[in-house]
Amino acid sequence: MPSRIQLSRDLRCLAEQVKEKQKSEELPTLTHLSRIDPPTSCLTLLRKRSLPCPSPDLQARGKMGNMATEIVAFLLTISGWILVSSTLPTDYWKVSSVDGTVITTATFWSNLWKTCVTDSTGVSNCKDFPSMLALDAYIQVCRGLMISSVCLGFFGAILALVGMKCTKIGGSETTKARLTVLSGFHFILCGLCCMTACSIYAHRITTDFFDPLFVAQKFELGAALFIGWAGSVLCILGGLVFCLSLSEGFSIRQVAQSLTCWMLTM
Repeated sequence: MPSRIQLSRDLRCLAEQVKEKQKSEELPTLTHLSRIDPPTSCLTLLRKRSLPCPSPDLQARGKMGNMATEIVAFLLTISGWILVSSTLPTDYWKVSSVDGTVITTATFWSNLWKTCVTDSTGVSNCKDFPSMLALDAYIQVCRGLMISSVCLGFFGAILALVGMKCTKIGGSETTKARLTVLSGFHFILCGLCCMTACSIYAHRITTDFFDPLFVAQKFELGAALFIGWAGSVLCILGGLVFCLSLSEGFSIRQVAQSLTCWMLTM
């Protein structure tokens, strides 16, 4: 009769054989996948499960779609930045006119830098604001926001040119994707700064206009404010498209691929 020691040894050997067989049959775990190249591991799992893999044709179409999306976003943001930049020196931020019996005798208008009057003959007389420290606070705030908006748009355009897939500079695909998203944030901030400046200026005009106790000359909204609002909307839309574009490194497709791999390993 075999002894108890011999029986326990046989049971241990049998248990080790069962464990080795289970390890050889189970699929790679998430720990194993982290040590392998993600695209290779995904393709291996898809082949093992007999699922169709994306063809090179489909991948090329996806890349072309990403490039087209980035080009549309770039056109939107550049158009918006041009409108924002043209708003800063535009004359008609606020306008007021004095009407005669037949014709307009004088038109008063003002912007962030000067105030002017144009008579019926078309001759304009302008006066620059004498001192920056003596200006109203809202004009100083609007100046700072508009200058910040122009600078943010400039740096955003440079980052977009470097990060777009259709350009040959910028490094790897992941680096270019990060630069593209960063340019999107710059353009969103650019649009928000310009929209805030125009809204503050418009709020001051409308507050004085509807105030019955305000006895000085009342002004109305000028064309520059509407140009600034339009440019802000374009910058924000283009920046959002940049941030949400299906670029490598920040793509919904890559997240979906990772989730698929994780589900296949369960």
